Amino acid sequence: MTTDRKNSIKQTVIDTASRLFYKQGYGNTGINQIVEESGVVKSSLYTAFRTKEDILMAYLETAGEATDKALKQASEKGNSPKEKVLAVFDYLIDLVQQKEYNGCNFLNIIAEIPAGTERVVKQIQHQKNNVRTLFTQLLTPIGKEQLADEIYVLFEGSLMANKVHNRVWPIERAKNIINHLL
Repeated sequence: MTTDRKNSIKQTVIDTASRLFYKQGYGNTGINQIVEESGVVKSSLYTAFRTKEDILMAYLETAGEATDKALKQASEKGNSPKEKVLAVFDYLIDLVQQKEYNGCNFLNIIAEIPAGTERVVKQIQHQKNNVRTLFTQLLTPIGKEQLADEIYVLFEGSLMANKVHNRVWPIERAKNIINHLL
């Protein structure tokens, strides 16, 4: 099997699993469903990934890269550090109102994985630390980097409250608090 073919199979599995994990959850998605919906034969899937958890790790890495890029791009819509942070929350407001939105990929997974799934937890922590770092970077020019963790907690809390209430108001309220903080 050529490298291009292996990469194509791997990407097909990741794309299919990502859609399924996000839509129906990790625990509710079986290998057989990934095989069926991806069109990849099971032996090829296991050549690309040893375990379902390996597929999950690829999903989290891919989603993390996309999330980091989207948050950075959103922040660039602001001119001042304050506007940049608020622009991240504007992005969240738009995101949670999309029809396909089903909560934060990472919070969804962390809520359903079994205890002791350390490498998955570490991958999610890595992505969430990237969000914290983004807020630190945005606030450093105005000497308010010490507020990065508070803003991060508002970011995460508003995403969880949005998932619970299925309304945009938690993110709007978090943005309002940040507007007052900065």
